[in-house]
Amino acid sequence: MSDAATRPTAFLPADWTTATLVGRILTRAGPTPVLCRDGRLFDVSREAPTVADLMNAWPVEIAGRDLGSIEDFNFAAQPLLAPIDLQCVKAAGVTFAVSAVERVIEERARGDAARAEEIRLALRDRVGADIRSVVPGTEEAARLKAALIADGLWSQYLEVAIGPDAEIFTKAPVLASVGHGARIGVRSDSAWNNPEPEVVLVCDRQGRALGATLGNDVNLRDFEGRSALLLGKAKDNNASCALGPFIRLFDGSFTLDDVRAAEVDLEIRGPDNYRLEGHSSMDQISRDPLELVRQAMSEHQYPDGFVLFCGTLFAPTQDRDAPGQGFTHKVGDVVRVSSPRLGVLENEVTTSKAAPPWTFGVGDLMRNLAGRGLLTAEAAQ
Repeated sequence: MSDAATRPTAFLPADWTTATLVGRILTRAGPTPVLCRDGRLFDVSREAPTVADLMNAWPVEIAGRDLGSIEDFNFAAQPLLAPIDLQCVKAAGVTFAVSAVERVIEERARGDAARAEEIRLALRDRVGADIRSVVPGTEEAARLKAALIADGLWSQYLEVAIGPDAEIFTKAPVLASVGHGARIGVRSDSAWNNPEPEVVLVCDRQGRALGATLGNDVNLRDFEGRSALLLGKAKDNNASCALGPFIRLFDGSFTLDDVRAAEVDLEIRGPDNYRLEGHSSMDQISRDPLELVRQAMSEHQYPDGFVLFCGTLFAPTQDRDAPGQGFTHKVGDVVRVSSPRLGVLENEVTTSKAAPPWTFGVGDLMRNLAGRGLLTAEAAQ
């Protein structure tokens, strides 16, 4: 792991001195919500024992205990955790044209990476060009669907790419996400997988989008490619969801329009000296982020709020080993997801079996907060 895991200026947003940031650190006492304003870090656990409490009350006047300049804070001694706690972790899939085509390729290849390039060449020109130009759920999209069905090219992935209903699924259990600097896991029995660098919206219980962070929605292409019914095994595994480094709250200097225009970069450095770079532009998304939030909230409630992965444009096709095999992770890969206004999320790849086990659940958090005297009626309000 590089020094970006602990040196603040290496992972903070470029304009961190004016950003309003929310995160969690692991202190001797336990998980602790922190707020950064004007470059200074504050322990706000007395006023908001959980990030969910803070988000549901935001905007709120909150003092907190001054921990000093965030630039000088020792994150090696008190490491960053995922910047959320009780929020449900949701994800939207197939929200970019390129990723839609790649999902169709996985489906047709039945999870076999060796067949991917042949299918990709057969599909890309016809399907890729057309779905970039249509708005999901419109009459034009319905006409394209009819044409693709007639050509024998229709897929369940194209249904959610251009149909009226977005793919929204639950990515990880509450408290299971890992933060910046932690190891991230892929299933030990997966042979074709990749990172998914994404912008993640942070919403309160009312569905208000209050800010954004970076995420890595690890994807197992072989599992989901064999069957879409394996989505749970492909997406929800130990340490398979990374978020961070901080939530950047919307304010006068950072708005939802900055999310809509965000540029997300990916860098992978392998222990075999392999290097891969990718780039994702949020302005290429097929559905507006607020539309994804609306669909996530349409028939469900989230009393502690939720976060929503917005999907990725990145779908690695570069060969890593044998020609035609494409990309897949190796243990020891260092994955960096970055965006100038959101900072850097860096994690080292391991297997889900070898990653530190997830042992600190909701009951453990409640007992910890109660033991620290933080679960008062005043804090709960």
